[in-house]
Amino acid sequence: MNWHRALATWFLIVIAETIHGTIRQLFIAPALGDLPARQVGVLIGSAIIFAIAITFIRWIGSRSFVEQFRVGLLWVVLIVIFEFSLGGALGYSRERMLSDYNMAEGGFMVLGLLFMLFAPALAAKARGFGQHPTDSQIKGHLS
Repeated sequence: MNWHRALATWFLIVIAETIHGTIRQLFIAPALGDLPARQVGVLIGSAIIFAIAITFIRWIGSRSFVEQFRVGLLWVVLIVIFEFSLGGALGYSRERMLSDYNMAEGGFMVLGLLFMLFAPALAAKARGFGQHPTDSQIKGHLS
């Protein structure tokens, strides 16, 4: 597995999600309202993340579920740091940022992060990547 590639893929996710967030704030939030737009945004964002993950999972090279889970965990940790840093830079209150994670208040971000955590494994499964042992792995088990 290549951690640099996993990080580069995360960077593409951030760029795509930033564009998505800008479009959501400019066009969807005025039409639906802020909270419903953020809720819909989690669903659309998950689709974007999955599209990127399925495109780049072979390039990242994480073959086992454990490696795929580690990539997903890296992405989740980095996205939370990024979101809170960006939110702070934009002047959002801590309460406003945490509300996205409060399901009792309609925040779906926890579901989005859970999806992101497993997106590399789901993408690998969808692509049939890492499902079969390599010849060297088979020889290693036979020795």
